[in-house]
Order: sequence, then C-alpha cells, then structure tokens
Amino acid sequence: MNDQLVFQKEDPLDPVEFRDLLIDSTLGERRPVGDQKRLGTMVRHANLIVTARANGLLVGAARSLTDFAYCTYLSDLAVRKSFQKRGIGRELIRQTKLLTPQAKLILLSAPAAVDYYPRIGMTRHEQCYVLDDVAKLR
Repeated sequence: MNDQLVFQKEDPLDPVEFRDLLIDSTLGERRPVGDQKRLGTMVRHANLIVTARANGLLVGAARSLTDFAYCTYLSDLAVRKSFQKRGIGRELIRQTKLLTPQAKLILLSAPAAVDYYPRIGMTRHEQCYVLDDVAKLR
C-alpha cells in the first residue's frame, strides 16, 4: 500500500469518524463506541488531538488532555488494524510530545499494548492508580 500519510493537529474531530476508528482498532473493545453522545463529549473536551490520515481516511488518532506545561494525558491512541505496524502510533505520540514539549506525556496502556510502549522508548511507571466509582473512595 502506498498511502500518503498526513499527521496533523485536528480540532474538531468528527465523533462518527472517531468511533469508526476505535471500532477498527483494538481500542473499540474498551471504549463506549455504542454511546455516540459520550464519544462526542470525549472528542469535544479533549484539548489536543493529533490525527493520521491516508488519502483523507482517518487511520490513527492520539486524543489527549494537557495543560501544555506540566503533563499531557494521552487517553486514546488508536490505529486502524490494517495500518498497524507502520510506525503510525509512534509518530502520533511523537507529534503529541512535540506540541507539548515541556509536559510529561502519560498514558495507561491497553492490555494488548503493554509491551509496545517500552519498545518505542517509553518508561513504565508503577505508581499509577485509577478510581472508576466514587463510592469506592474511603
């Protein structure tokens, strides 16, 4: 395949396009792809979205929340299955970091990608915690 890849900061990103990308990547299994309103909110409130397009088709996206000074939380990194293993995910991370040079880039790995991030030069951080249900806070 000789697709011309274009990486760019993109705002706004169409939630339907984002949903289709999530479904066609392994990330769709862990995102609310059946809830278009929630996906729209996710896209609308992200303040940094970097995309990869091949001939106009959305083939990858890095959706982040950042203060541009101290931290960037890369909450979604998705690449269409047919475009994986071409360096697109790494380039989306690189472009995100270039747009937030002072900020530490942070992400939570999908189970299938745990071994990917160290291979591209990211450092594992053992002290991460999550809270899904406020009722569990003691």
